[in-house]
Amino acid sequence: MLTNKMKVYGKANDAAIVKGDKYRFTILTPRLIRIEYNENGYFEDRATQAVISRQFDVPKFSVKDTGDKITIDTGVVLIEYTKEPFSENSLTVKTMENGVDFCTWRYTERYAKKYDINLKGTVRTLDGIDGACDLEDGIMSKNAKPILMDDSNSLVIKENGDIEPRQEVYKDQYLFCYGILPANFDYNMALKDFHKLTGNTPLIPRYTLGNWWSRYHEYTQDEYLELMDKFRAEDIPFSVSVIDMDWHLTKINPKYGSGWTGYSWNKELFPDHKAFLSKLHEMGLMVTINVHPDGGIAPHEDKYKEMAEAMGIDPDSEVRIPFDIADPKFVENYFKIIHHPMEDEGVDFWWIDWQQGTVSAVKGLDPLWMLNHLHYLDNERKGKRPLILSRYSGAGAHRYPIGFSGDTIMSWDSLDFQPYFTANASNIGYSWWSHDIGGHMWGNHDDELSARWVQFGVFSPINRLHSSNNPFTSKEPWNYEKNAELAMKKFLKLRHQLVPYLYSMNYRSHMYSEPLIKPMYYTWNSRESFLHKNEYTFGTEMIVSPITRPHNEDTNIGCSDTYLPEGMWYDFFTNDRYMGNRTLKTHRSIYNMPVFVKAGGIVPMSETDGVDNPKDMRIKVYMGANGEFDLYEDDGITTDYQNGKYAITKMQLIYGEKPEFEILAPSGDESVIPTKRNYAVEFIGLSENLDVSVTVNGEKCDFESDYTDGVVTVKVENVCGNINISFEKNVELKANDTRARVFELINVSGIAHVLKWDIYNIITEADSVLDALVDIYAKEDLGENMKSAISEILTAECYGKSTSNS
Repeated sequence: MLTNKMKVYGKANDAAIVKGDKYRFTILTPRLIRIEYNENGYFEDRATQAVISRQFDVPKFSVKDTGDKITIDTGVVLIEYTKEPFSENSLTVKTMENGVDFCTWRYTERYAKKYDINLKGTVRTLDGIDGACDLEDGIMSKNAKPILMDDSNSLVIKENGDIEPRQEVYKDQYLFCYGILPANFDYNMALKDFHKLTGNTPLIPRYTLGNWWSRYHEYTQDEYLELMDKFRAEDIPFSVSVIDMDWHLTKINPKYGSGWTGYSWNKELFPDHKAFLSKLHEMGLMVTINVHPDGGIAPHEDKYKEMAEAMGIDPDSEVRIPFDIADPKFVENYFKIIHHPMEDEGVDFWWIDWQQGTVSAVKGLDPLWMLNHLHYLDNERKGKRPLILSRYSGAGAHRYPIGFSGDTIMSWDSLDFQPYFTANASNIGYSWWSHDIGGHMWGNHDDELSARWVQFGVFSPINRLHSSNNPFTSKEPWNYEKNAELAMKKFLKLRHQLVPYLYSMNYRSHMYSEPLIKPMYYTWNSRESFLHKNEYTFGTEMIVSPITRPHNEDTNIGCSDTYLPEGMWYDFFTNDRYMGNRTLKTHRSIYNMPVFVKAGGIVPMSETDGVDNPKDMRIKVYMGANGEFDLYEDDGITTDYQNGKYAITKMQLIYGEKPEFEILAPSGDESVIPTKRNYAVEFIGLSENLDVSVTVNGEKCDFESDYTDGVVTVKVENVCGNINISFEKNVELKANDTRARVFELINVSGIAHVLKWDIYNIITEADSVLDALVDIYAKEDLGENMKSAISEILTAECYGKSTSNS
């Protein structure tokens, strides 16, 4: 059935298996165990839809068999089993800590709500959801008890790549024992092992990390191109063009059925679709178009005659060719006759908009999973990196990026749910969500909501602006009031500037199972990291706490609840310094959002709006600790990286009395990057302008240096090889300008001018932060939100832990 087959390794090492007549345990790792029970004694060794590799190195474990009971000890997990059907009496798992039983899990506990310790994963779609919804289970535990992933109903993948139902359906499950222990918790290890079991997250093409323009609207060919020209004139960059369903004929003769499914370009709207697609490519845009395949191939379609003949149907019969993703003959012709010619004309990948349920001609086969599987593999034609946009289809769906989360409602509740929803999907290994940024339908015009949603989109996996076919919901920034428009433009430009950072995280996701976005508890084992569900890590250097609620009338700015872990942090937008190990409310104007970079953080950025490997780079270096960063680059679009055609440029900050920053010569294939580069390196957080020296490959070179508001910027041009920037004397970190920040805050606030003057006098005349806070909180005519906002500014650099801004 498949032109390209997925590589699968279903058979586990025999040395990892403990087996009886009706049971089988496979010790994949000390913490990951496959458990099977079948009265007929048959066990499946082939890969399944979810599990494609059981070839793990055999860990150390011991087995004790007393005849009626078997005990398996991996050193961290103790399994006790009485050789009966799995039940709370026959199977227990003890999590061990230093040889001591830390907690005990019984087989049926996963079904009892009072024992619900699953941190949840994600869900198939957010279609029609206004706010939050229930999520399916993931593989991460809230405590030391195991999580059970049930693979019993998965179909198998045959050696030739075909999919078929299991020979027998029986209990086939996986125990993930990676919960929190006092001295040993590791969600990252759980995710790495999960991906080894179910397949790595692919390296997505570089262009996907820019901005996407999408809208459900009957564009004409000229109208669409004019819009793209206007975006460029307005200095708003995009890298992906999404054409919704009106590219094809939708108003067809009723005798042929609905026009929801279509494969023939609407010539009234697109008189020369080949030229249209070519022009988009000339503009630097990759193209995806929407398809609803459920309706099959109707007689009005351009390719109907050819498709009917290939399927053995008389074209004169005008019988609609039914969609059957389980039929190898249909699938072969579906791609060869319908899709491949359109790809040859310029369609880069497909937006598979399946909404028609989970039933197919093959028992247990979800059409959505099969569409994702086949389309993704087929898209690797001609050596390009495969890609689709489609809905989540269960465990293992991360192998088919990118995820389309569905038609959400335009509301603050929907925005408030999306950060948690996005980060939490890491708990089932799903990391490349694409939301309808700004919301798809309904709702009201809300400038602030739209701007905040775009901000989250920029700091989310995929930033795809989208709206329904209502003419009043379109997301062009100039449709909003000036402050929202300027904020949206600023952030859309920022997204493209961040592509070097994002693409390096893309590589880490593929190679090391480190998603771009993860819940805070993956990195910090603290109560606060679990409580702050809307906050997440954004790559290795940043944490993000999006603003997802309307602004306060007193302050005229929005805020979010933020947990700053222990250490020193910098505001990405203002460069203000914060000391961590506390929670606080972070207040930001419409032009900013709470994004923090750790001391020692290194953030490589592009100076241009393109998504290619840039010649002109800006490197942000956050002073106060050692740091390092690996900049990953390849051609961005082919699979040549699998053969070593990529380059890694290591950057490192050695922070001491006289700090040094190095950009080492690239390792790997330098043909994929510019021969020479221009660098502007920003050293953030310094108290004064300091003398620096710059060498390239050990030789002194010309450079420019500038100091502005705590940032020393060093510029070198047309350089390659090893670059070293050294400070000539000891450095001191700059204190935040709290007076200026308070003035900015109260100046735009809605409180009375007399009260503003009183506040400013308190700030300027107080002998200490504590004195100022006491006087501020004593003012009864000052609202709690304003007190909180002032407190954030005054206490940003204070050590210690607090649960509020009081």
